[in-house]
Amino acid sequence: MPISCGLCEKRAMLKRPKTGGALCKECFFKVFEEEVHQTITSASLFKRGETVAIAASGGKDSTVLAHLMKLLNERHDYGLKLFLLSVDEGITGYRDDSLETVKRNQQQYELPLKVVSYKELYGWTMDEIVRQIGLKNNCTFCGVFRRQALDRGAMMLRVDKIVTGHNADDVAETVIMNVLRGDIARLQRCTAIVTGTEGAIPRCKPFKYTYEKEIVMYAYFKKLDYFSTECIYSPNAYRGHARTYLKDLESIRSTSIIDIIHSGECMSVSVKKDVKMPTQGTCARCGYISSNELCKACVLLEGLNKGLPKLGIGKPHKARMALGLANTTNTSTTSGSQRKEGCRSCSCRSRQNAVVNDSPECKKDNGLSSLSKEDGDPTSTDSSMKKRAWIKIKYCRGRGRFCCCL
Repeated sequence: MPISCGLCEKRAMLKRPKTGGALCKECFFKVFEEEVHQTITSASLFKRGETVAIAASGGKDSTVLAHLMKLLNERHDYGLKLFLLSVDEGITGYRDDSLETVKRNQQQYELPLKVVSYKELYGWTMDEIVRQIGLKNNCTFCGVFRRQALDRGAMMLRVDKIVTGHNADDVAETVIMNVLRGDIARLQRCTAIVTGTEGAIPRCKPFKYTYEKEIVMYAYFKKLDYFSTECIYSPNAYRGHARTYLKDLESIRSTSIIDIIHSGECMSVSVKKDVKMPTQGTCARCGYISSNELCKACVLLEGLNKGLPKLGIGKPHKARMALGLANTTNTSTTSGSQRKEGCRSCSCRSRQNAVVNDSPECKKDNGLSSLSKEDGDPTSTDSSMKKRAWIKIKYCRGRGRFCCCL
């Protein structure tokens, strides 16, 4: 027996993944568009007269976003001036084909299009980067460069805001990734519907509570022109494991995605006062927003140009040491009297950059400064002497020797 639509008497054509309700196509379109409109108005994402750039990649999310932004802007009279903004990463067989879809969308929706490329901004394409770095950490480069490229393209267009097609599945995946990495401080940013308000061009996510499956169903029944091929470099991405885990949860309980987002929002509120967030500044080299002396894009780019593609992968202090930058975190707590020519109470006195502690406790040699190489050097192979050295002298891994003044 055919199932009737839950809102009208017509025959149902689909079952909503978000609620499980049976709807016909017309009712689904109406409900889907109204939910996105409610998200925009309840969060006050836009103001009349603003210029908004739609991040367009040619995929299902950005294509549906461009379609809805134009539709809702005309239907509800938002008063927005819309642009399409695309980033060409330089991935042969993927991005060049998807950009053709974006160009067709430009003609269909009659919106101006701006394309910025990695080659123009950074002098590298993703194909060239992958040849240098391999397939393990390539998504780190692409993600950092693409975020900055979007901001730079938006600055060229002089827009007020950027809208992206991040859906509920993407937000839930990010929450899971941050929890698994123990990066609780970033939960506040990843669950926010508007980010970048502290300095860069604000970014909005109208699809924050919209399921990915419903976006696909909307694009399919509306017969929208979109590019559906996955990036050839993404199968090894860490996000893929979080996506697989999330899909397993969704198959058991359809509300798992929204539940994870709400949990992330509650966790971000609870840790807001306890976790110290990084202080936003500007990059000393390119002027882009950064919490360090150099932004992540400049560090990665420096590594590529110097033939050290893994320079920016890993802990930031290692990248600062390789670039010859001072560690501002450590030097801020080191007084001028502590930076002398060398240490005079142990074997590292020949090091000009040795840190000298002028406290009375350090000046007490405890019999260790009188040790000669014959009597017993702290680096001697004698096990008993090594044990004494570990007890009374700290080992400086950066200098590769023992020192009692660290």
